[in-house]
Amino acid sequence: MLVSLTVGKVDAGVTVLLTPDKRLACIEFPSILLPPDITSGSMVDINVTRNKNSETAAERSFRELQDSILSCFGAAEPLAPVLRCRNATQTSVVLEWDPIQLATADLISLALYRNGQKAGNIPKPLAMHTTKISGLAVDTEYTFHLVLRTTAGTTASQRVTVRTHKMTDLSGITITTGILPAAVREGLAAAVERIGAKIVDGVRIDTTHFVTTEGRGLQWEKAGELNIPIVRPEWVDACERNGRILGVTKFYLDAVRAGPPFEDRPGTAGTVGTTATTATTTTTAPAATAPSPPQKDEEAPRNGAGPSGSQAQEAGSENEARQKEEGGAESDASSDDEEEDKEEQKARTAGQDEQKMLADERDEKRLAERPKPTVEDEEGNDSEETKAAGQDEKGGKSPADGASFQDVAL
Repeated sequence: MLVSLTVGKVDAGVTVLLTPDKRLACIEFPSILLPPDITSGSMVDINVTRNKNSETAAERSFRELQDSILSCFGAAEPLAPVLRCRNATQTSVVLEWDPIQLATADLISLALYRNGQKAGNIPKPLAMHTTKISGLAVDTEYTFHLVLRTTAGTTASQRVTVRTHKMTDLSGITITTGILPAAVREGLAAAVERIGAKIVDGVRIDTTHFVTTEGRGLQWEKAGELNIPIVRPEWVDACERNGRILGVTKFYLDAVRAGPPFEDRPGTAGTVGTTATTATTTTTAPAATAPSPPQKDEEAPRNGAGPSGSQAQEAGSENEARQKEEGGAESDASSDDEEEDKEEQKARTAGQDEQKMLADERDEKRLAERPKPTVEDEEGNDSEETKAAGQDEKGGKSPADGASFQDVAL
């Protein structure tokens, strides 16, 4: 097809061509395709033909490119995650899944759903293949599934139903052991087998408790970083005895241990009984018999010269008065056996003060309260009375005074 066009404006890049009747819009034509001597107003003929060979070659090349793209990016699609339960306890569930297969797509997110509601996105889904959900209710059923979003579309995993354990179900306990004596380790392994739990090597995401007797080692440090309870072997024995899972507060490795009863400790046998006996003795000691009142001089020696009859009567009356007072006090004390120690102490002090005053009074007056001798005494014991009277006149104490004072002192 031959077409005649008029050259319009010419510049370095584009030339404007006009149809002869100038009823068509102008056509922009590359200047490099026109002869070099073309100027404005020149007439050019352009012959246009269809090149079928070139069309066939271009189409064939395009089809080959499409097939190559389909084989590389369209043959493999992202696979749905495969979810399963790894371990369950009374309040937690550990889930795991196979590595994510994205094919040629790009990952957008991997989310975990619990009971149909989104629980959160999995961090680093290409590197992490497990997750732990804590804070669940005891003996409760839960449903979990994963949702994978990629540039090639969205896929979901199958739904996994998990029921948390009862308090009496100890099969979910997973123990990692630390530094333990050989005998303790053997006993621990037997106890774990009896309760249906399991022991794993190394601290893992499904490790529920770390049992050790010494706080050191790489596994101990890792357990602390993962907030895994670090307990003593006694915790397993306590769970076995009670037939249920127990709290770990009293069994932490750094917890203060409760010592044995006082009577069971070495070297304390009989201590409690001795203490009680001592206490009893100390308590009953103040209740002992109060000191006896001063003995009265009713049987004073009849030897030697005595005071006049009036003085003897006055002394006798004084002794009787004191005897009545002391006798009344003694009867009151015997009737009130439950009187407090303080009142008893006051009574004893008052008695001692009275005895001391009486002794001082006798020393000062040097009175020998003797009754007047009878006729029979003068006839039978004249020589002995004379001798005793002579000793009394010389200033010596009478035997009666000495005996009476000793009795009071005792």
